[in-house]
Amino acid sequence: MAFKAIKRFKVEFDGPEDAVYTSGEIVSGQVILELNREIKVRSLKVQGRGVATAHWLENRSVGVNTVYNDYTSKITYFRRRQHLIRDNGELTVLSAGRHEFPFSFQLPEETLVTSFEGKHGSIRYWVKVKLHRPWATVKKIKKEFTVIEPIDINTPSLLAPQAGTKEKVARAWYCNFGQVSITAKIDRKGYTPGEVIPVFAEFDNSTSRTVVPKAYITQTQTFIARGTMKQKRSVVATLCGDAVGARRRETWHGRAIKIPPVGPSILQCRIIKVEYTLKVCLDVPGTSKLCLELPLVMGTIPLHPFGSRTSSVSSQYSVNLEWLRMAIPEQPEPPPEYSSVVTDEEAARAVTQNAPPCEELGRPYMAYVQEFRLRPPPVYSEVDPNPQPLHMRPRCMTC
Repeated sequence: MAFKAIKRFKVEFDGPEDAVYTSGEIVSGQVILELNREIKVRSLKVQGRGVATAHWLENRSVGVNTVYNDYTSKITYFRRRQHLIRDNGELTVLSAGRHEFPFSFQLPEETLVTSFEGKHGSIRYWVKVKLHRPWATVKKIKKEFTVIEPIDINTPSLLAPQAGTKEKVARAWYCNFGQVSITAKIDRKGYTPGEVIPVFAEFDNSTSRTVVPKAYITQTQTFIARGTMKQKRSVVATLCGDAVGARRRETWHGRAIKIPPVGPSILQCRIIKVEYTLKVCLDVPGTSKLCLELPLVMGTIPLHPFGSRTSSVSSQYSVNLEWLRMAIPEQPEPPPEYSSVVTDEEAARAVTQNAPPCEELGRPYMAYVQEFRLRPPPVYSEVDPNPQPLHMRPRCMTC
């Protein structure tokens, strides 16, 4: 009985199976070839590729016939080839057993596009190996790997707050129900999956009907080929509020909507785009809903712990005073008493001890810095101990 010559032929990447790569990184691994018997090989080569493809079919009727239009576009981001056994005119003999052929190639330094699988297109990266033998068909294997391009939301453009207002007159045929309006705001444009978006919104219902406020996070996939565009929209998260009665007003003071585990935004590809939007809507019975859209960017690098300070750049944007009243308490809290921070023994010891002159210091300076920090601050009082005389005219700060 004749056994097959090749027992196993596969590709193994270095590192974990779920490894993720980005621009400029090294993709390395081994081609595993296990043989039941000796074989002769003409060449063995490995190829790495990254390709974005958009494709769909559209049909139309021409008389009794149906004509199909093929829409296809393709972009190649990189192509690398490496010869593990070069074809130099002579055959290479491989003995029975296990053979490992290491390979390695570098991804391009320029920005790549994140891996993606959609209804009308994909962005894929893979390694393909071809084994050429005399008097035998070419044996091929292929293994994909994932590329994710980082999107850092700690940038001024993605930390800027997003806000807007929209209104409409609700009509059905010749009946006018009145006007409805939405004013909404979110803290920033960039988020990462798993975060919670606090939604600040105000819904004004001046109609004679009850309306229902809702919020959605939508994903829009756009595919472009031969100057034609195909889109697929889906809702990935929903938030439903309480009904707003006729001629009533409702306010959301940071209602939370959580981002599910979705893929990052894809904005750099010419033929495939993945975009996200926060829609704040009002469902009006008997007529079309009113929707306000705020753009979102799904990033891969989350907000830095000090991102709130960095986002002070966003203070250059105009903010409605209504939002300030939502976020800032009317009366600030007084500072804590000194006794709640430092014990009586530490305070007494800090006051009674006198630091020796500088030339007599026999221990590190930080010990005296610590004693200095324990000295009690001035007594806090809400009453000014040195009030301004009543007969003195207040000074103008602009003079």
